[in-house]
Amino acid sequence: MDLSGRIESAISRAIAEGQAGAAPPKLAAALDYAVTPGGARIRPTICLNVAMACGDDKPDLADAAATAVELIHCASLVHDDMPCFDNADIRRGKPALHKAYGEPLALLAGDSLIVAGFEVLARAAHHDCQRAIELIRILGQRTGMPYGICAGQGWESEDKIDLSAYHRAKTGALFIAATSMGAVAAGHEAEPWEELGDRIGEAFQVADDLKDALLDAETMGKPAGQDAANGRPSAVAELGVDGAVQRFKDILSGAIASIPSCPGEARLAQMVRMMAERLIPEPASQVAE
Repeated sequence: MDLSGRIESAISRAIAEGQAGAAPPKLAAALDYAVTPGGARIRPTICLNVAMACGDDKPDLADAAATAVELIHCASLVHDDMPCFDNADIRRGKPALHKAYGEPLALLAGDSLIVAGFEVLARAAHHDCQRAIELIRILGQRTGMPYGICAGQGWESEDKIDLSAYHRAKTGALFIAATSMGAVAAGHEAEPWEELGDRIGEAFQVADDLKDALLDAETMGKPAGQDAANGRPSAVAELGVDGAVQRFKDILSGAIASIPSCPGEARLAQMVRMMAERLIPEPASQVAE
């Protein structure tokens, strides 16, 4: 099975578990709505690529790790779009979940996806208990407080924002989880892989800032101009388009240089470069040329 097939199959199994038995039909449908269409599946793709670079000796555990990261990510999108946060009407080219199912079910769907992420890892623990425990620890650390996506969202309610901590938690946390969990699933230590995830997350944030500033809602499949509208800090506001593009290139070089020594190091570096090139919006690429 190819990488995309592995990811989609594993996610489908996890959602089916949440829809089994006497599940409330509307909430069950909302779970599927929240994870499809899948977008680029960047985080699970990174997770599995790291696992393969490290040997991928327990693919079922790697699949669980990739699925767990993506379920947490999808949960964060559901919650981010709600009126109490971004109040966004569209996501991935269709009505945001709270628009399609209402706010109560959106809140519950997001919560359920978070729980499902940890449940997926627990169900896969029999493949290697010690690795599974470490995977659960990493996912918890990068989901909650003080280093996870909850902390990242929390910074937006502060009068004074620590920009570095904000970006590292809101955007970087799940990329750090993806690289670290991919390594752990394949029997490697997590810590050497954190820098790669951190740098990829930083690059993704800069690319997202460029998209928000340069693209329209139809192209992105979600509201555009949100950074300016909500007074959020962004690389474009700070550096301009040219400066943000150069910043992206610098981060990418650092990301590739940070890849730890492993059997699939060269292939992984190529994947990171190709993935990064797809992140930059076309208008920014034209400006850079």
